[in-house]
Amino acid sequence: MNTSSKDAIIFCAGAALGAGAIYYITERVKRINTNPYASINFTANGIDNPAEVQLQALPFSAATPPAAIEGATTNNDKMINFEKDDVLVEQLTRNVQFFGLEGQKKIANAFVVVVGLGGVGSHCAHLLLRSGVGHLRLVDFDQLTLSSLNRHCLATRADVGLPKATCLHRHFMEISPETYVEAMCEMYTDDTEESILSGRPDYVIDAIDNIDTKVSLLAACKRRNIPVLCVAGAGAKADPTRLRFADISASAVDPLARSVRYRLRKDYGISSGIQVLLSNEKPRCGLVSGVEDPADLGDYQVIPNFRIRTIPVLGTTPAIFGLAAAGHVLCELAKSPLHPTPMYRIQNKAIQTQYDRLEQREIEFFGITSTDQLGVDLQEVEILIKEVWQGSSARAPVPPADDQSVTRGLGNLVLTRWDRTRNGCVDNLVLLTKDEADEHDGCDFEQLKMNEPQFVEKVEKKLARARRDFLYSYY
Repeated sequence: MNTSSKDAIIFCAGAALGAGAIYYITERVKRINTNPYASINFTANGIDNPAEVQLQALPFSAATPPAAIEGATTNNDKMINFEKDDVLVEQLTRNVQFFGLEGQKKIANAFVVVVGLGGVGSHCAHLLLRSGVGHLRLVDFDQLTLSSLNRHCLATRADVGLPKATCLHRHFMEISPETYVEAMCEMYTDDTEESILSGRPDYVIDAIDNIDTKVSLLAACKRRNIPVLCVAGAGAKADPTRLRFADISASAVDPLARSVRYRLRKDYGISSGIQVLLSNEKPRCGLVSGVEDPADLGDYQVIPNFRIRTIPVLGTTPAIFGLAAAGHVLCELAKSPLHPTPMYRIQNKAIQTQYDRLEQREIEFFGITSTDQLGVDLQEVEILIKEVWQGSSARAPVPPADDQSVTRGLGNLVLTRWDRTRNGCVDNLVLLTKDEADEHDGCDFEQLKMNEPQFVEKVEKKLARARRDFLYSYY
């Protein structure tokens, strides 16, 4: 290798090292400028409470909205008319296939408020955005910390110290600039109720972990007739198979939901009518504190009545809660609601008894000569009772939601044919009390349609669902 070649190689290597050094320095400066924590020496500043660091490092008032982002929309016109935009059509194609065009248009026209943007709320808002909700309002007074990164949907280390609402707003505009996203760096209080719930939201997601604020928000939504989903505790839990949707009246299995239920009933007279997402898994661990002397806890409290101790969180669990909440709300917006499995248990022996009663009834009332002629098996009977009829008579005004008894009895109930001219198959069996079943089997079906059209419509909707769920048709 001649001298000129060596010089060229050395020159190129030096240039590469120089470029790398410049890039490193530039990125480091950017990180310091966007991350207030990066330039703070906790010990040198004499600060023992990280919460104080959050407040001191915040680059602007928590009530100040984030600056407008180039390309971000200030209305949802583009998303509402997504079918006219080739990029949005392609981006939302799987949703359109799932919900249909009209269902997706309802989602695009929707306005959803998410209050609480931690592990649960951030994941929920993220999927609402990706699913084409046209208008999102993101509400949280808090800032991101390093400990948030094990469960937050999009935050990076460069985002630490920023308000959670601002962080999501910035990332969301990179994902879907056509969506109208409002970021509100505020705590929900009676004073901020009007600004947070203004504009007639189609849905509110409560992902707050403070009980006072949570109860106040739920009561306000109930008073304003705004549909709201209350998300209960995701901390100290791990089992994704234990998530359930239930009415607030059937929420005693979760400690946070149980406390919310008590406070709503005691302070506002609300005992039902609010959907809750909860896990019936028992918490695996309790609250922890970094303070040795419990008497000093108040010294670390930045905001009155907010917890100082924290609950251990497996990062996957709040994500699952958030995605489940988003799925529930999307189906509601698209007018394709979920049919959650009830919160009670029915003993296997009771299911076998119901199967035996159906077999006996088919033989005595409808003349089948062998069990081979039964149109359902034991497993299908179980699904019909639990999921379609929810363990109660079709003539009950509403399925009982009271969970004071975890196990529901079926002693006075029986399955019988809805239309006696058809076989007793999955989409032609109705659960009634014995007396109701005897009366139904002896009535004129056409006369029933004339006399009780609302009851008939209710039953046939449930049977249509059974037909769809079983992919079953008698034609």
